[in-house]
Amino acid sequence: MLPRFWLCIWNAGLSGVPKLFVAATLTGWTGVNLFFVLSGFLITGIPLDKKNTNDYYRRFYYRRALRILPIYYFVLALLAVLPRLGLIDRQASWSYLGLCLIYLANVTELFGVPMQYGVLWTLAVEEHFYLFWPMLVRALSRRSAVIAGTTVVLLCPILRWTYYWLGYNVGQSYTWLYADGLALGAILVALVRGTLGSRPAMWRLTLVLGVASLCLFAGGAHFGIFLASRGMGLVLRSTALNLFFAGGLTLTLLLGSRQWRAFATWKTLRFCGDISYGLYLIHMLVFDIVDHFTRILLPSMVAGSGHFGLMIVRFIVGAGMTTLIAYVSRWHFEEYFLKMKERPVWRHQ
Repeated sequence: MLPRFWLCIWNAGLSGVPKLFVAATLTGWTGVNLFFVLSGFLITGIPLDKKNTNDYYRRFYYRRALRILPIYYFVLALLAVLPRLGLIDRQASWSYLGLCLIYLANVTELFGVPMQYGVLWTLAVEEHFYLFWPMLVRALSRRSAVIAGTTVVLLCPILRWTYYWLGYNVGQSYTWLYADGLALGAILVALVRGTLGSRPAMWRLTLVLGVASLCLFAGGAHFGIFLASRGMGLVLRSTALNLFFAGGLTLTLLLGSRQWRAFATWKTLRFCGDISYGLYLIHMLVFDIVDHFTRILLPSMVAGSGHFGLMIVRFIVGAGMTTLIAYVSRWHFEEYFLKMKERPVWRHQ
C-alpha cells in the first residue's frame, strides 16, 4: 500500500511534471514547525528585554492582545456567519466556535467536538505558550530559562512516544505534544543574547543544529521518519524539523548582519512578513469561498478533477484573493489596533 503522502498524489489523477510539482508542495505543512520555532524566538526576546520593568505583564499581554485578537475574532465571526449564509460549504458548530473563542481550538476533540477549521490549532498552542512562558522568564534567570526550555524540548518527544505506545493518535494537536518547537526557539534567543552571542559562536551553533537535524533524518529513515509511516519516525519527525528550522533561523540572523543583509531584508520578504498573520488565518476561508462558487458557476473547474491547468487557475485565484484581503486587513484594520500598542494606557489606570 502506498503511504498517505503518495496516495494524495496518485489520487489526483496526475502524471509526469504536474505530479512532481504537486508532490513538492505537499511539504508545506512543515511551515507549522517553522512557525513555532520562530514564534518562540521572537516572543521570548520581548520578556527577556523587559523582565525588570514594573509594567512587565501589562505591557506584554496588552501588546500581544492588540496584535492577535482583533483579526482572530473577526475570522471567528466569519466562520459563524458564512456557512449559515450558504457562502461556504464548511461547517463550524457553535461548540467549536465557543472553544476557539477561549483558544482551545487544539483540544476540541477532548470535548467531543471535531476540529472544523484546521489553522486555528496552531494559534491555540502559541497562546498557551504566551500565557505561561513569560511568567517563567520573569521568575527565572537566563540560564534557568534555558534549562526549562531544554526540559520541554526533551519531554515532548517522550510524550509523543508515550501516546504512540498507548495507542493514541500522536498527530493530535495538543500543546504538550508540540511545545518543543516553541521551547527551542526560546532557548535560541536566550543563548544568542548571552553566551553564544558572538558570530563565531553562532556559526558553531548553526552547524550543530544543522548536523543534528540531518543525523536525525538519516538515522530515522529506517523508522519511517520522512513519511511518519512508523512510530519512532512519527515521534522524531517534529524534533528533526524543529532543529532544521532552528539552524535556518540562526543562519538567517548571521546573513542579516553582514554583506548579505540585502537578501535577508528583501522587500518582498518583508511584505510577506507584514501580512503573514492574516494570510494564515484567512487562506482556508478564501479557498472555501472560491471552491463554493466554482462548484456552482463552473463545475468543470472543481478542485480534484485531475486537470493540472485548472488546479493552477484555482491556486492563482485563491492565492491572489487571499493576498489582497490580507493586505487590506493588515493596513486598514489591524494597523488601527497596532498603533494602540504605542499608547501607554496602562499608566493611566
